[in-house]
Amino acid sequence: MKTNLLFFLFSVFYVNVLFSQKIPKTLLFVGTYTAGKPDSGIYVYEFNSISGMLKQLATGNNLVNPSFLTVSTNGKYLYACTESKLPQNGNVSAFKIDSISGKINFINKQSCGGENPVYLTTDKTDNFIIDGNYTEGNVTVFKTNADGSINPYSQMIQFKDSSINKTRQDKAHIHSTVFSPKNDFIYFPDLGSDKIRAFKFDIGNIEPLSNADNYIVKTPLGSGPRHFTFHPNGKYAYCIEELSGIVAVYNYSNGKLDTLQRIFSYSKKQESYGSSDIHVSPDGLFLYASNRWENENTISIFSIDQNNGKLTLIGHQSTFGDHPRMFVIDPSGKFLLVANLVTNNIVVFKRNSKTGLLTKTKYEISVPRPSCLKMRTYNNLND
Repeated sequence: MKTNLLFFLFSVFYVNVLFSQKIPKTLLFVGTYTAGKPDSGIYVYEFNSISGMLKQLATGNNLVNPSFLTVSTNGKYLYACTESKLPQNGNVSAFKIDSISGKINFINKQSCGGENPVYLTTDKTDNFIIDGNYTEGNVTVFKTNADGSINPYSQMIQFKDSSINKTRQDKAHIHSTVFSPKNDFIYFPDLGSDKIRAFKFDIGNIEPLSNADNYIVKTPLGSGPRHFTFHPNGKYAYCIEELSGIVAVYNYSNGKLDTLQRIFSYSKKQESYGSSDIHVSPDGLFLYASNRWENENTISIFSIDQNNGKLTLIGHQSTFGDHPRMFVIDPSGKFLLVANLVTNNIVVFKRNSKTGLLTKTKYEISVPRPSCLKMRTYNNLND
């Protein structure tokens, strides 16, 4: 009798474990500013893609200003800009993701070779990490290992240009590092010099970046290009300009960006602007941009013309907080989550797939100084 009971309990446990590992799980990774002091820094939540509810699973430990995150293409590793916004060189840190528990385990870190790392990304093969250092005005390239660890940087490129806004554009300020759809080019919006810098990417070289000066885009003076993204079809690219409050639309072909449109992102004219983040919905039908400043904290919503990539403004959605530094669209495309840095809250919005409009849900969480949101759905857990 006891043997049968033990067998039954073991069977139930085994089935539950097996079943739980087959149910897709969506994780939200939150990067924060920690006021320059060691703290949890990174927060991991399980996201319910049906209701929009968030459940905290894990945190980091003893981290300083992990202000920007990226998840490797294979989903196994989390990389972070750490020790950012400090008067010394920052670092790039690597973590192993446990997709079942949500825990992140520190692997190693390397100096990023400059002050204030603000953006990093992996190439589509996960062999390289490209980091942009805002205050230093340079980019650094790291080769990764099979276990997700990072080698010391193998290439550094320093920029020296400036532009007309003497307060914000005194020198080069790289604000994002974005690969092309085919992984053969990478683009560096430079807020300080009003340029979108272009480099060829050759995965076969330990120093994979080479100049592509003929592909550089010179944006209008004082525009301050910040974040950059491609349309899912690979034919169009979009850049949010922090200082002008404008979204620039580009036609993309074989590394070349040609301007198609410039459209205002804010709901009203202001003396100055602080545009921040930009994303295209997974279905490619809508584009969203975040606007932060004293008089406006909104997400602007645009429809995308499927024939030419141009935008039409649909409306603006309050973020129900102050300073929406970054936001993310969940992998299902049903929700949009906004990180309000100053008010320490992350708000969940339901996204209408037909109209593109956003509706605030009842779900909202408190996180200290949230600065970056990344999401990943795991279909085969810990594979």
